[in-house]
Amino acid sequence: MCRIYRAVTALAAGVAVVSLAVTVGTARAEGQTYVMKLGTATINESQHEWCKRFVAMVEKDSGGRIKGEIYPASQLGPIPREIEGVQFGAIQGYVGPPEFLTGIDERYEVVSAPGLVTDMAHEVRMVGDPALQKMMFGFGADKGIHGAALFVAQPSSVISRTPIRHLADFKGKKLRVLAADMQQEMLKSLGASPVAMTLGDVLPALQQGAIDGSLAAMTIYTTMHFWDAAKYVTEIGQPFIFSMAFMSKKWFDGLPKDLQAIIDADAGKAAAEVNPWEADFFDKQRQIFAQHGELISLPAAEQAQMMKSIAAVGAAVARRKPRLQQAYEVFAEVARRTK
Repeated sequence: MCRIYRAVTALAAGVAVVSLAVTVGTARAEGQTYVMKLGTATINESQHEWCKRFVAMVEKDSGGRIKGEIYPASQLGPIPREIEGVQFGAIQGYVGPPEFLTGIDERYEVVSAPGLVTDMAHEVRMVGDPALQKMMFGFGADKGIHGAALFVAQPSSVISRTPIRHLADFKGKKLRVLAADMQQEMLKSLGASPVAMTLGDVLPALQQGAIDGSLAAMTIYTTMHFWDAAKYVTEIGQPFIFSMAFMSKKWFDGLPKDLQAIIDADAGKAAAEVNPWEADFFDKQRQIFAQHGELISLPAAEQAQMMKSIAAVGAAVARRKPRLQQAYEVFAEVARRTK
């Protein structure tokens, strides 16, 4: 009887110790502060704005258990280094166009398919589509990336050292693009020579004459004063630029479940808030650039001719790669359904 009593007592004590350890461990996890460093290559535009809104939401909703730090204008290094930092958990988040991650997963470039997005209102509807979000957020999961938010940027335009007023003016021009085959093939169809280049290298390359221009975003030209090197912007309107928030999967998976839920929920809320903000901001930036340079539109007939020539680019590039083909079909279907 004494042996049974001692055994029961020991078992009860063991259970109590385990219970205490679990309680203490849970308390420590709930009381721990997690640092969330977010990097982006841009500054004072929609990606930076998303970071500010997201951090404010997360800090409030987590009760201060997550502390956000924002590093715009490539303060954490060039874009490839920031992406690597996210993959390995050195930094917790990077915000930028998905095309910069095509080296991680070729399907990220699907958003560069030209001719499918008609205007910013259409793009807003697309980024809120559950099917598109599910697909885009899933890319890179096996490479250390947790997709958190998808939101609008704007239509692409071409900034150049000399004016591009007609389709013929594209011929022979050396123009910077993102590292996406769809963007490169689009410019080749117009007779230009595409050069893949990270954002931090673009302004020096324009200043030095290493490139003739760049396919990029109006809000980049204004917030980074590109008019010091190039004063002409031809608003071709294709392809549309998307922005995405990429979190470190290693860091995210190490968070308590309640904080994971807060990250995902607030990422979506911040994106929904930034979409209308960006549409208004884009219009204002066009007016600002017009004060420092010249905004150019192709003649209507030539714009229509350009749209016809680039319409098949996305599908043609996608056919070369089975996984990209599947992603393109989803992207194209979402574009059709939300038009």
